[in-house]
Amino acid sequence: MPSQRTLLPRSTPSASGISPRSIAALLDRLEARSVECHSLMVVRHGHVVAEGWWAPYSAERPHLLYSLTKSFTSVAVGIAIADGLLSLDDRVVDVLPEHVPAGISDQARRLTVHHLLSMTTGRRTDSLAEAWRLEPDDLVKGFLRVPFPEPEGTRHAYDNATTFILARMVERVTGRSLQDLIDERLFTPMGVDHAEWDRVASGAVFGFHGLHLTTEAVAAFGELLLRGGLWGDRRLVPREWVELATRRHIDTLRPEDGSGDADYLRGYGYQFWMSRHGYHGDGSFGQLCVVVPSHDLVVAMTGAHTQAQAVLDAIWECLLPGMDHAERAQDEEILADRLRRLSFAPVVGSAAPERSVTARLDASAQDSALPDGTPVTVDPVEGGWLLRFGSFLNVEAGHGEWRESSPLGRPVVAAGAWLGETFVADLYVITTPHRVRLVVDPDAGTAVATWNIVPLTGPSLDVHLRSPLMTRPDVA
Repeated sequence: MPSQRTLLPRSTPSASGISPRSIAALLDRLEARSVECHSLMVVRHGHVVAEGWWAPYSAERPHLLYSLTKSFTSVAVGIAIADGLLSLDDRVVDVLPEHVPAGISDQARRLTVHHLLSMTTGRRTDSLAEAWRLEPDDLVKGFLRVPFPEPEGTRHAYDNATTFILARMVERVTGRSLQDLIDERLFTPMGVDHAEWDRVASGAVFGFHGLHLTTEAVAAFGELLLRGGLWGDRRLVPREWVELATRRHIDTLRPEDGSGDADYLRGYGYQFWMSRHGYHGDGSFGQLCVVVPSHDLVVAMTGAHTQAQAVLDAIWECLLPGMDHAERAQDEEILADRLRRLSFAPVVGSAAPERSVTARLDASAQDSALPDGTPVTVDPVEGGWLLRFGSFLNVEAGHGEWRESSPLGRPVVAAGAWLGETFVADLYVITTPHRVRLVVDPDAGTAVATWNIVPLTGPSLDVHLRSPLMTRPDVA
């Protein structure tokens, strides 16, 4: 487990002008809406005033940010531009000429850094899957081959491939990998020493997703933006870039079915979403960095849900009304105790029967995490069980407590129990939003292992326990 380094100073809510009751109201709202959160950090006037992790998640663990990663790639683009190595008008075909397929359209040849950053290349939908289908070994080439039904610069369409291409352009002009550039220019000066990156098969980082950071590192990133790129007295990002990246460049459109959430129809910047109050970086399943300059406020959250708008509503409706309201010290003590006690309960049940059980995995269950027919063995050990999945994966599970193991490189935290004649265990892939519930029926000789939310990079459990995670085709 990585060592924990404090990046931001601490204070109390009242000392920083936030009512502790407003933070409690935020927690109440999230509970009432059944929003699964893994962490929460509130920063006001540069000080952390509230922080909590739902055990087994904890402060020192990095958490997969999914598309919140895009906002970090945007900052890398800004650094390359400030260094004079790249410009908003530079074209993809000029910076990455060896990735240009024959016979591409004139529009594809006109696409610039600006179009990629603002996701205004002329697409109506995400091109990622189609681009990889067309060119399994070269996502840039595949992206340029997918047709563009609209003129560039005229409409926004959320398109993951644009950020992948930005990452490759930054690497080309700087001569550095994206992760090395961000480490050197951002994370090391800030004191962030625990970033992890998921990668495609070539070893390149995705750029559009795959960064794992602690909640405090996400909050510190928001604070860096709030200060216009300053970290203490050191300028890490040009103020001009922060202002440019975090303002609206294009309207965001309501989906054809008429749906759409209030804070996702406010426009899009350069890999940032505009909000009713300020702006935010956003990742699938509840990864948020919300920056509200008008209140000198940053809120960082991780989770496992599909209710991002409900979370933003709760921040606006519960937290913001508590700005500049002091309350009793007793309210702060109640809040602090509540934040300390946040947790998910281990499976409640018996440690008996103390016997080994072997079953076969039934992958017909929806969202299965393991291949059909995988042998599953439950062996009792002191204080819990050893769970064996075929010959490739062994996971330790505690009884009444969480037990951690790292069978393939990344940690998994698990607990289980017997519920009558059925064995049940929860396996948290603890540096991600994802977990697997294992249910073993000894009488039937069958087991099921299903995700709470299937990872966007695929359902195979073993892939997500490897460090670094490497998936998708090679794009070297």
